[in-house]
Amino acid sequence: MDKDRIKGKMDEMAGRAKRQVGEWTGDNKSQVEGGAEEVKGKVQNAWGNVKDAVRGGKHDVEREADKENRDIEDDRERGVA
Repeated sequence: MDKDRIKGKMDEMAGRAKRQVGEWTGDNKSQVEGGAEEVKGKVQNAWGNVKDAVRGGKHDVEREADKENRDIEDDRERGVA
């Protein structure tokens, strides 16, 4: 799990809490700041998801290449290739 996903989720939750407290107390500034932090956290979390997906795709490609190389070596040992 990417560190941006963790940090983003924490920022999102903190922003949500700040916004909620602002709503309960009638503090518009806290509501706006909390909402902005919440959005920032969601964006950072989404960026972490993208980075994780790219890493996952890279690992899938590497695993497939390793498998193909093993298959080629097996064929050579059997005298097929």
